[in-house]
Amino acid sequence: MTPALAPARTTQGIVLMILAMLSVPVCDGLAKYLSADYSPLFISWARYAVACVVVLPAAGLVHGRRLFPGEGRRYHLLRTVFLVAAMTLYFLAIARIQLATAISAFLVAPIVATALSIVVLRERMSRRKAISLALGVLGSLVILRPGGAMDIGVLLALGAGFLFALYMIATRQAARGSDPVKTLAFQYVLGVVLLSPQALATGAMPAAGDLLFFAGLGLFSAITHFLSIAAFRLADASTLAPLVYVELVGATLIGFLFFGDVPGVATIVGASLIVAAGLILLRRRNAATAAVELEGQPALDARRVR
Repeated sequence: MTPALAPARTTQGIVLMILAMLSVPVCDGLAKYLSADYSPLFISWARYAVACVVVLPAAGLVHGRRLFPGEGRRYHLLRTVFLVAAMTLYFLAIARIQLATAISAFLVAPIVATALSIVVLRERMSRRKAISLALGVLGSLVILRPGGAMDIGVLLALGAGFLFALYMIATRQAARGSDPVKTLAFQYVLGVVLLSPQALATGAMPAAGDLLFFAGLGLFSAITHFLSIAAFRLADASTLAPLVYVELVGATLIGFLFFGDVPGVATIVGASLIVAAGLILLRRRNAATAAVELEGQPALDARRVR
């Protein structure tokens, strides 16, 4: 990449990442709307089933019959199980609580992943990490409000965030040398298999008027993945990572415009603490990336496949 082209590519990556993060709340909003008439367990399956219809032909065009990763199958299996479980809990949560509250609780995932990386991957604990973890826990407690009325929806969203953190750890291992399109194909096919029993147990024939919403659910899911992958091919992870919090803005807007949700004070304060915790980690990553570049070595690009 020439120096003249680098800023343009970075800008393109930022635009794609913003679009990806704005498409996630659209998917969540569709799931919340459908949850009024369908089981969240069935909605989870439908999301994967429709996404399969989109992703598998694309994977076939690119890779022919070799649709799935040939290496690290154990980690690909683990990451998909964690992701499917996280998504199912999250859909159960948004059927009960506001989108803004759910995504605020869910965004503890990066902070939990940091804690797990210290325990599981033996990464070094630093003062910045400790402060981030403390803020993340405090923000979660503010949203959860222990001692008050315990909301099962918030607990489900926090559980989803914890499982997504496990998914991030597994993805860190699976992503080494794996093609992103093959990774997505494996993820969606296995997700359909894992979710089929609960879909059969709780599913109902969708009404003709709802088929478009189910199609949009899977389509926006696939679009989010493709936009994220394209963004990380154009810009550094340290540049794109803060844009994850655009998802919180999108969820708040969709919740307000389509469901009349107005976030409470506890949600706003807790979300602010969680975002601050994440930004502390991101500032550390930016500093580390700059130091590596000053030494003339390529910075690591940890791609986020969600």
